[in-house]
Amino acid sequence: MDARDVIKIGMSAERTLVVPPERTVGHFVSYMPMVYATPMLILEMEMASGDAIHQYLPPGWVTVGTEVDIRHIAATPVGATVRTTAKVIAVERRVIRFEVEAFDQKRKIGEGRHARGLVSVAAFKERFGVP
Repeated sequence: MDARDVIKIGMSAERTLVVPPERTVGHFVSYMPMVYATPMLILEMEMASGDAIHQYLPPGWVTVGTEVDIRHIAATPVGATVRTTAKVIAVERRVIRFEVEAFDQKRKIGEGRHARGLVSVAAFKERFGVP
């Protein structure tokens, strides 16, 4: 399958999250502050990217994260609302590239690029022996 047949530049999605204690760096590392953890920020950016295109993929196809180039530029406390956006900026045969950003109520907290690879679920399951 060629992603260029179904995915178009400009497709986008947005996610909103109220930061829970479980998504803070202090939750994972006891001596660190209870602020939104960078891996959790990246997770939301990846999920927003998937949300932007998932509905356009034919049955039996998904995308998986393959590249992350993110700057986490501001700390965000527990209870703050984070809005994450993703927009398709390039489409190759098997790779979709996104511009991603995240904001809290006061400012931009993260930005960067993310890429997702197009995968056949059947081929993936066969390769890894997953039923």
